Amino acid sequence: MSLSILIILPLITAIALLLCNGLRQVRVVALSGAVVQLIYAFILLVAYWQQRAAGDQALMLFEEDYVWFTPLNIHYHIGADGISIAMILLTAFVTIAGILVSWSMEKLNKEFFFLLTLLSMGAYGFFISLDLFTLFFFLEVAVIPKFLLIGIWGSGRKEYSAMKLALMLMGGSALVFVALAGIYFNTQTVAGEHTFDLLQIAQLHIPVEVQKIFFPFAFVGFGVFTALFPFHTWVPDGHSSAPTAASMFLAGISMKLGGYGCLRVATLLMPEAAQAYSWIIIMLATIAIIYGAFATMMQTDLKYINAYSSVSHCGFVLLGIGMLTKTAIMGAVMQMVSHGLMTALFFAAIGMLYDRTHTRQVAQLGGLLKVMPFIATVFVIAGLCSLGLPGLSGFVAEVTVFMGAWQNAEALYRIATILACASIVVTAVYILRAMGKVIMGPLQVTDSGSSLGNTLTDAGWNEKAAAAILIIGILAIGIAPFWLTELIKQ
Repeated sequence: MSLSILIILPLITAIALLLCNGLRQVRVVALSGAVVQLIYAFILLVAYWQQRAAGDQALMLFEEDYVWFTPLNIHYHIGADGISIAMILLTAFVTIAGILVSWSMEKLNKEFFFLLTLLSMGAYGFFISLDLFTLFFFLEVAVIPKFLLIGIWGSGRKEYSAMKLALMLMGGSALVFVALAGIYFNTQTVAGEHTFDLLQIAQLHIPVEVQKIFFPFAFVGFGVFTALFPFHTWVPDGHSSAPTAASMFLAGISMKLGGYGCLRVATLLMPEAAQAYSWIIIMLATIAIIYGAFATMMQTDLKYINAYSSVSHCGFVLLGIGMLTKTAIMGAVMQMVSHGLMTALFFAAIGMLYDRTHTRQVAQLGGLLKVMPFIATVFVIAGLCSLGLPGLSGFVAEVTVFMGAWQNAEALYRIATILACASIVVTAVYILRAMGKVIMGPLQVTDSGSSLGNTLTDAGWNEKAAAAILIIGILAIGIAPFWLTELIKQ
């Protein structure tokens, strides 16, 4: 199996999109490319299981290693383990759902789908990179489309939001680059060469003093991408102005780049520093969980509700990583996958509502279950997953984080775990309140006095397909999570 195909497929799709003429061609090419990506992701999953079942115990499978830039010993080195495969599947699911939700996009449609496809290529490349420079390259590839998607196709204060997102993420990237340079110049192979190779560096012992200097740069840098408190402020503004598909990508995929980097680069390569700074990580993660939950209660815009909720839920990812137990880290990875599917579904539902009602204000909505039963049901499923209802992916992921966190007997860790658990109550309050106001009760009446029901329609085939794909993923983890836990263990 070749992992490079994951990069080649979206690249070919992106080039083909630029050559298309007409909206129909653009749609067909974009969707076809996403379908092929999803199929290949499942082929990789099956091949991975088969190779592990055959007794292959290598740290990474499907490795490819080519020299990229000899003077600095930079390689195009890629490979995958169970965590990488899980993130690849997540990316494929969100990509196809985002394209389906954007089916009616008419403004610069060719360029819009081109940027979505380019964003997926950057994510795939990031999740399979085993060379730190290559990983950083794909991280930056995944930043550029976000700025353009918000700045061109966004709404509200889109220029401000796009600029804020770009500056915050570029600042995080600068910190990551300092960390990677520090790791590079403080590690040498047996041959005496500096290296960016992740697997080689993991086998070397970076001096503890060096770890303590560069770990904060790596963790905070990647943490900016995953809404680490207090560097989370780009999230609400970015999501509120982004078009629906861009919000799905931002929360579903892009925020996972940060969590993956915190785990794969900062924690794996600098374990002693991770242990030393774990109490700080746990405090910041707990603050994000609690603050995000209470801030969400104060929001009246559906996108802001989901954005601040994402800050809280991504706090569980960082909490699991900071606890440094196998169970907690497994829970953190499960939460990345679960939150990616769940928040993409939530933003998709919000986008469907907004396209029909032209408002995201909770106070201006009501009784939509009567006229939009499918969209309302999707909204409910996403909300229930967010509050951790058993049978859905959110419950499995969060409980795994809590169980792993409780394995630390120190008082600070136990208090943080209890506070994180308590946040579920706050989450239930704002989710149930939003669902009650938006879809229950009498049908909301517009300012002109005419009922919204006169013009509202339910989801189209493309929106139903997008929601179904994400719901299948949520149920697959919530009802039968063992396939994912076994995948992550490998």
